[in-house]
Amino acid sequence: MERRTLFPGKLLPALLILPQLVLTLVFFLWPAVQAIKSSLEREDAFGISTEFVGLENFADLFGDPLYVAAIGRTAFFCVCVTLLSMGVALVLAVLADTEIRGRAFYRTMLIWPYAVAPAMAAVLWVLMFHPQIGLVGAWLNRIGIDWDYKLDGTQAMALVILAAAWKQISYNFIFFLAGLQAIPKTILEAARIDGARGFRRFRTIMLPLLMPTVYFLLVVDLVYAAFDTFATVYAVNAGGPGQSTQTLVLKVYLDGIVNANVGSSSAQSVVLMVGVIVLCALQFRFLGRKTVT
Repeated sequence: MERRTLFPGKLLPALLILPQLVLTLVFFLWPAVQAIKSSLEREDAFGISTEFVGLENFADLFGDPLYVAAIGRTAFFCVCVTLLSMGVALVLAVLADTEIRGRAFYRTMLIWPYAVAPAMAAVLWVLMFHPQIGLVGAWLNRIGIDWDYKLDGTQAMALVILAAAWKQISYNFIFFLAGLQAIPKTILEAARIDGARGFRRFRTIMLPLLMPTVYFLLVVDLVYAAFDTFATVYAVNAGGPGQSTQTLVLKVYLDGIVNANVGSSSAQSVVLMVGVIVLCALQFRFLGRKTVT
């Protein structure tokens, strides 16, 4: 029987949700409205006056080959971070779910990286892969591999993907482990009796039951890679060398704060906001439907 909390009046429920409503209004709705307003305007070179230009900022945006290239670069970055972080987290969750000695210690250690700030995660990877002082970077140069992420755009992209994915593995691990523990043991025992063992049992029994978790983490990780990796990418190489690691969220910052092009930066933020809304809507409409069936 479902239990519900009933309040005698309407004042107490309103007071309970008021803090969340205020936070949503101040930190989401108001900035979103301001971004939409600024995306339809253009400032002069000195930032003194503004002019309403309608959709010209958006037209200039998609007519800019640098922005189009940033879209493809961001899509590649998001896909790589999502697949890498989810794949490694799933493997670690399966291993941590087995009956091994000290598994509680292993689970705790695997969760710890999630508490590291994104900028600090980038610094850790930079210290490991720095071409002169980094343990891994200096070793790669010693064995004959010309490693320098400051000059090679491909190496810089690989480094930011590794740093961003490592930061997200712990988050995915928590959900995958919880999903594995929620699978009834009777189903696994029945599959074992029927001869389904090892990878076959995982592919035919465990993975289908984990699909709701997979769909949820898929959207969360894509949003994380698109937005929450700003500090990681900026701390590694600030979008360089050149523009090889300049993602959309970093371009919003560079155009708006560094280059003081508020109109273009606001238009870019609106495009990102619409993209996230569409992504979440698709998840609820299509992926959510599959989890029910």
